[in-house]
Amino acid sequence: MLEELRISNFAIIEELNLHFEPGLVILTGETGAGKSILVDALEALVGGKADISYIRSGAEKALIEGDFFIPQTIRKPLLEILMREELDEDNEQVSLCREIRSSGRHIARVNGRVVSLSTLREIGEYLVDIHGQSEHLSLLKVNQHLHLLDNYAKNEPLRSAYQKIYRELTEVQRELFHLRQIEQEAARRLDVLRYQIAEIENAHLKTGEEETLLAERNRLANAENLASLIQQSILILDEGSPENPSIIDQMGEVVHHLGSLVRLDSSQSGTLESAEEIFERLNELARELRHYAEEIEYNPKRLDFIEERLNLIQSLKRKYGESVEDILKYAQRAHSQLEEITSASERIEALSKLETNLLTELGEVALKLSENRRQHSLSLAQAIERELASLNMEKARFQVQIHQTDAENGIPLGNTRKVAFNSSGIDQVEFLIAPNPGEGYKPLIKIASGGETSRLMLALKGVLAAADDVPCLVFDEIDQGIGGRVGAVVGEKLWQLARHHQVFCVTHLPQLAAFGDQHLLVRKKIVDNRTITEVQTLKGEQRVEELAQMMGDLNQATLQSARELLHMVSEKIAQSATF
Repeated sequence: MLEELRISNFAIIEELNLHFEPGLVILTGETGAGKSILVDALEALVGGKADISYIRSGAEKALIEGDFFIPQTIRKPLLEILMREELDEDNEQVSLCREIRSSGRHIARVNGRVVSLSTLREIGEYLVDIHGQSEHLSLLKVNQHLHLLDNYAKNEPLRSAYQKIYRELTEVQRELFHLRQIEQEAARRLDVLRYQIAEIENAHLKTGEEETLLAERNRLANAENLASLIQQSILILDEGSPENPSIIDQMGEVVHHLGSLVRLDSSQSGTLESAEEIFERLNELARELRHYAEEIEYNPKRLDFIEERLNLIQSLKRKYGESVEDILKYAQRAHSQLEEITSASERIEALSKLETNLLTELGEVALKLSENRRQHSLSLAQAIERELASLNMEKARFQVQIHQTDAENGIPLGNTRKVAFNSSGIDQVEFLIAPNPGEGYKPLIKIASGGETSRLMLALKGVLAAADDVPCLVFDEIDQGIGGRVGAVVGEKLWQLARHHQVFCVTHLPQLAAFGDQHLLVRKKIVDNRTITEVQTLKGEQRVEELAQMMGDLNQATLQSARELLHMVSEKIAQSATF
């Protein structure tokens, strides 16, 4: 339900902060006071139409904010959206905001975070349903009719059973589609895969081979230069000449002299050990250089082999990946695809049998679901016609149209017929109405009269109250075209509807307004030569006076009539509470 609504600089509203109660909230006031503007603001808040024309003259932006309590009936699907968009903060409340700027840019927020208008609208559809002058009419959306009929018929167990089989069938058909695509190109694909696998396997690639070959190629290509550098290093390190003794010989003399020094001064034994270690390391270095020198060879044949091998690897990389590892992984995938193709025929045969069985099983459940819908569609239509009759539409007739579409690849019904199906079953459902005798049944959206539309919405909402989960319902000008007697009936029905929902109603009829759990008076006044809207919560004698003014001039007679009206309503409500 809507707990608080804050509006600033929206049309003739300068600043409003409204707190709402559960039940039936009545809005009354003179024409042009701003009642419908409040409805427009609420519609904008939940993602409806809003443009710069709504911004109050002289202001830079208009702002609408609302805090909603999330009832248990819609908590799960709404929290799924909030979690998906990373907007979840409180499991019981959600805050919406719509900012309309004079630049034309609109900003939508949910729980303080900026969201797209489509996300705001998606969330808003769970919270508020507006009926009357706007197009925000959920019951006029044909795609909602099947859902409402199923809820009315309590079809959830059958729908769950149907959807379980449907999901399994969808998965089987998805795999079948994939395998049949593979089978269609199998001959060409088999040859390609076998060629690719053979090409890679015949190369006998090894992980890390390319790096090893590149290093060896580098050594072979520079063999002469490497040999010269090594020989010069060995000459200086170990061989030397009479004029220039080798480093090892000179280091040997150092070790010899330090040995004599230690015999005279034992405190330098550490220095001798260091020298001996260096001497041993130099000898080890000389041995390693000689070993490396022995490995260096100029081998043109080996160099040619390495070049060919590297060229082969480069050729395979251009086809199958950026490294030897990628090439080997490609071969593994090719093997898997080859195995999949060769086993596809057997798998297709098995899945085709499973698909046939699932279609038969799905058809049986779909038929039960369809039959249950048809049975309850009659009682739903009769219940709505009774509601319409009590709302001064005695001649109106209501019909729930259910039909199916034949389809070659549909669900088999019996031995000869196949019908189209989706996740909801085999039925297309649409609510139709004939407002007047002789006109024939029409889609709900084709109803021309605003008063008829509003009363139809009320009748539908009354019958489908348990099936409709939207917590906040708004009826703007629902009393259009009806008199006081019917107004009392409408008021009572709205009050009953408000036992399951929070209901807002803009009205000019005192007989309807008297049923309100909360009564708000909307009026405008001039401040500093500017028109502003203000809203006052009416209680006690203030409410009596407002109802009296709605009846005519304020005098003792209208005041007495207003008190009698409130007394009559209290008795009706008391009677309703006992049933």
